[in-house]
Amino acid sequence: MKITANPSSLGTVVSVRGSVVDIRFEAHLPPIYSLLYAKKWEIVIEVLAQLDAHRVRGIALTPTQGLARGMSVEDSGGPLKAPVGKGILSRMFDVFGNAIDRQAAPTDVQWRTVHRAPPPLARRSTQSEVFETGIKVIDVLVPLERGGKAGLFGGAGVGKTVLLTEMIHNMVGHHEGVSLFCGIGERCREGEELYREMKEAGVLPHMVMVFGQMSEPPGTRFRAVNAALTMAEYFRDDERRDVLLLIDNIFRFIQAGSEVSGLMGQMPSRLGYQPTMGTELSRLEERIANTDAGAITSIQAVYVPADDFTDPAAVHTFSHLSASIVLSRKRASEGLYPAIDPLQSSSKMATPGIVGERHYGLAQEIRRTLAQYAELKDIIAMLGLEQLSPEDRNVVARARRLERFLTQPFFTTEQFTGLKGKIVSLKDALDGCERILSDEFKDYPESALYMIGTVDEAKRKAKSKPQPNPQSEVEDAAADTHES
Repeated sequence: MKITANPSSLGTVVSVRGSVVDIRFEAHLPPIYSLLYAKKWEIVIEVLAQLDAHRVRGIALTPTQGLARGMSVEDSGGPLKAPVGKGILSRMFDVFGNAIDRQAAPTDVQWRTVHRAPPPLARRSTQSEVFETGIKVIDVLVPLERGGKAGLFGGAGVGKTVLLTEMIHNMVGHHEGVSLFCGIGERCREGEELYREMKEAGVLPHMVMVFGQMSEPPGTRFRAVNAALTMAEYFRDDERRDVLLLIDNIFRFIQAGSEVSGLMGQMPSRLGYQPTMGTELSRLEERIANTDAGAITSIQAVYVPADDFTDPAAVHTFSHLSASIVLSRKRASEGLYPAIDPLQSSSKMATPGIVGERHYGLAQEIRRTLAQYAELKDIIAMLGLEQLSPEDRNVVARARRLERFLTQPFFTTEQFTGLKGKIVSLKDALDGCERILSDEFKDYPESALYMIGTVDEAKRKAKSKPQPNPQSEVEDAAADTHES
């Protein structure tokens, strides 16, 4: 991206310390967030502090190799800008708005600053609507809000990116909107795979991708999500369309901010995080809103360091969310995918006034059954399943069947599992849970309910397979509990 520079606004590099550059200007001091260019526009620097009447301190958004004291620097006269318009659909961009999908730069685009203010309260919508995903465990137990923010919390390797990719597939296919994927600190392999999968699935014409890659300087990773939000705001405000904004991973945004803060010489806060973390995250999250024009619904993957949910990054992110989806390593190890922990996950939408009395009552009954099973696991581990009362044994049977029914084969994992992906409507998911809770499937093997779509598939699956000895399931339950 090239901006016509003001020839009179020239400065000189005073010092270079890694990505931090100090520049002296004699005539005109650039405002905060101004972009400066050095070495024939190869090196881009963003002003973050004015040190005195003549010096500014900036963070380089590109590698600083070859930059030296005494070099000339140009003030571009404006902040970092992102391209917006219909021409950006189906394309992949870096933080500067350059196309990185080996195609020609898009034409018919406008450039807008990435530092935009959140919509005023007067323009925000106060109506609460549920956003269906087609994934049973989310729609039944952790319903998402249209225009809200949902967090996917989990450690490394529990399935955050797979779940995000599946949601893109389901949303683009069933909602007349635009999906925007923002990869912060992503591996280049993940970006390439996502692009190829979206192209094969036929959803690329309704998608835009923005990447701040892992190998890029912290300043670039820190601004990637601002660029993606500017594009999302265009589709919401100008095109009046609903937007699904997927961020992978918001922890890396906080991490990049921490690096920038450390490089700028700010005193670190608790556990080494930047003292401005709350402000930076709020400035970003408040732009994601439901207005009179349309809605930006955001789903954000949140890496939890060492699976510690009291980490400041996780705690600050929790406060902004309308739904928290917690992924469990234990459930992943048991093969219960998506590995969502129904007892730790929560949603502000799960109230009778929003989802309805039947849905709310069913969700509470499912949670109660799973919680009772969790409490009984210790007794089963010590004394065995046979020592439980008949009523408790029924609770265990229902809970285990519910756990298996809430698994689901994904479209994005078909090549690995060999199972055809399924989208399940909220009505079918609720009907299935209700029928399991009423013991309609107590004589069916648990395996018949594993990795299916609607509950009727369990009957077809059970007919096509020989029935196992019921006692073997009791032993399986005890063995699973011993392992956990």
